[in-house]
Amino acid sequence: MSGYNKIAVAIDLSSESTAVLKRALDVAAPEGEIHLLYVQEPMDSVYMGVVPYGPVFVGMDEVEENLRSELRQKLDTIGEEVGIPESGRHFLSGTPAREIRRFAEEHAMDLIVLGTHGQKGVQLLLGATANSVLHGSSCDVLAVRVYDAE
Repeated sequence: MSGYNKIAVAIDLSSESTAVLKRALDVAAPEGEIHLLYVQEPMDSVYMGVVPYGPVFVGMDEVEENLRSELRQKLDTIGEEVGIPESGRHFLSGTPAREIRRFAEEHAMDLIVLGTHGQKGVQLLLGATANSVLHGSSCDVLAVRVYDAE
């Protein structure tokens, strides 16, 4: 098998991210492009149901910017460890599934690789993000089973 030429690897910056990235490297073509993606959900969308009007708290923008900086550094560290150039590290903002699909479509990716945790109930087979990416993508999707440390 020749492998995939353009792969978007969506990671959550957890310890399982390296397993997801390793699987992407395993299926990449020898000269293939790997793009690391991390999607930060804006805090105001996360807390929308908690506080219906205005910012959740004074200083939320500063907290969000500090968090963005820390997460960006984690993304860069992971990318550096496996030799992915800065141009292949993408820090996105929005709803994860939507942003992953949008990136893959806009950059003509051949494959999206992302992790999925064991779920219960309706999300038994795939997590909500993985399920949404799978059913909304125009390219192949590889969901890598990762396990939570208990």
